[in-house]
Amino acid sequence: MRTATEPPSQTTKPWQLRMFSKALKKQQKLRLLLDQAENIVDLDCLLVTNGDNNGALNHHFRAAGGRWTWVENEDDHIAEMEALLGDSVLLGKPEHIPAADEAFDLVISIDVHEHLDDCTPFNKELFRVVRPGGRVIVTTPNGDAWKPVTVLKQWIGMTKEAYGHKVIGYNVEQLTEMLETVGFEARASGSYSHFFTELVELVINFAYVKILSRKKGAPEIAEGVIAPSSNDQLKSVEREYRLYAAAYPILRAIAALDWPISFLTGYAVSVVARKGS
Repeated sequence: MRTATEPPSQTTKPWQLRMFSKALKKQQKLRLLLDQAENIVDLDCLLVTNGDNNGALNHHFRAAGGRWTWVENEDDHIAEMEALLGDSVLLGKPEHIPAADEAFDLVISIDVHEHLDDCTPFNKELFRVVRPGGRVIVTTPNGDAWKPVTVLKQWIGMTKEAYGHKVIGYNVEQLTEMLETVGFEARASGSYSHFFTELVELVINFAYVKILSRKKGAPEIAEGVIAPSSNDQLKSVEREYRLYAAAYPILRAIAALDWPISFLTGYAVSVVARKGS
């Protein structure tokens, strides 16, 4: 597995990379996707996101190789993403990816499907922009409503609506069926964020959504925002974020308790599918 280039020192690190360096779940997501993408050095690649992406993932994918195009379906923070990347970030729609037919060898869709009332138009667009023999990798939250932390989320008010989602998520079988319906051939699957990681993430998200974002003088956050998604939002909780950063080694140790149960399906899943030649 390739490792993304190390970011600059803490004193000069952009706020997006600073947050990513302390984001347990996003780091696990990156590792899984780079493993599943395999050798991307000579590939034309597309990353499609739908909010909850400040550009840090884009930065690390680009560092791993490949020729990348970026599409984001929500325009609120595209300007800050572009400032980090020094690249254009295209505004997309679920029913239209702004790219030519068969333009990419690899398309990665990160957490888009759970935002959609109807996934079919988006899946057809994924199929359209992938070259014959190319691959798509799709991630979503796991749709199993009875996983313990998912039940806890509902109980404390962190419902799918709090995350800006239309559904809790999809399981591997559901994602596979969706992709195969439009013509892909499913080849592999994976998951990340098991019990302890998901529990830590829930505590952090709850604290931001229910407490910190409601502080006097804090910037208003849009529906579905569960963590600072702009420099101004991060500055508004700077003191609390420094405390979190200081506690991060402890939280990382708690997340490491997932290792014995890593054979189980996590709270987020991925499917790798191929477009026939």
